[in-house]
Amino acid sequence: MPTTHPCNHQPTGIRNISARRSLFRRGALLPGMVLAVLLTACGKPVPAEKRDYIGHWESSSTSLVIDQTGRVIYKHSPRPSVSKSLDAPIKAYEGDDFIVGVGPLTTRFVVSEPPHQVDGTWKMTVDGQELVRR
Repeated sequence: MPTTHPCNHQPTGIRNISARRSLFRRGALLPGMVLAVLLTACGKPVPAEKRDYIGHWESSSTSLVIDQTGRVIYKHSPRPSVSKSLDAPIKAYEGDDFIVGVGPLTTRFVVSEPPHQVDGTWKMTVDGQELVRR
């Protein structure tokens, strides 16, 4: 007959299995939590001279969101069955371009026309796509 734990009158063997499962769940969450902290903590806030980059930019196939903390959310869908997406911090600015990523995994966004106004509408050309700020 299994022994019982004095506090909960549950067989000790069952309690220990439950504790091991709980530890496993916590252990599985830890890497995800660390990654989330790294993704949010490593961004470079958008400097004053790049403030015009902040916003939600769109074309028919591309969505680019740059927030003031330096976080970039990008989605490009040139065809219904093909899409690329990215959600990462800005690591660096080089000229008009910006580098996005974590650690060695980076992507350069080539800005051939920085943000500018045309008849009251903000436009920017990134990776050959003309984007409009919404």
